[in-house]
Amino acid sequence: MNLLDVISPEKYTLLPNTAMCYTADDAVRTCRMARELLDGHNLVKLEVLGDEKTLYPDLQQTYVALEILVKEGFKVMVYTNDDPIAAKRLEEMGAVAVMPLAAPIGSGLGVRNPYNIRTIVENANVPILVDAGVGTASDAAIAMELGCDGVLMNTAIAAADNPILMASAMKKAVEAGREAYLAGRIPRKRFASASSPLDGTFF
Repeated sequence: MNLLDVISPEKYTLLPNTAMCYTADDAVRTCRMARELLDGHNLVKLEVLGDEKTLYPDLQQTYVALEILVKEGFKVMVYTNDDPIAAKRLEEMGAVAVMPLAAPIGSGLGVRNPYNIRTIVENANVPILVDAGVGTASDAAIAMELGCDGVLMNTAIAAADNPILMASAMKKAVEAGREAYLAGRIPRKRFASASSPLDGTFF
């Protein structure tokens, strides 16, 4: 059975992914085949890996592939590490979204470097989506509280004991994290601060 017989591109936005590509040539070829299969669909996720152990991105190959794909009219969402300089460069090269890892793909370690993720968000003019390393709902909430526009996940749901229940938890976490970011958290303080107002009290 063809996946497209079940998930119709007319109803859902499909995101072809170059996962497990280790060279720019392989990634570009994969995107071209996806566009042909999907009758001109240009939105793709670019992922060029550096090695099989860490699954970290190979940024040099990623830059090469992104340049080619942008010139060919693709709208590229690009996987990268949590380096703010690399993320900004990818945006400047034409990526429509930048997708930094929170931790290695499938590791479930959560957001290992929140300061870098926050810096990437603050410097970006395109959507920032955490792409890898989420393990549970609190990880997704943290990513959203940092200002990310979304969280891409697979293993955290697919490998959970109860994937349907975990998917529900993730949805709520993403929504709660986004609302918390928009609401603006109180400043962190070293010492206590009375929460009850003193106005109108008598001593």
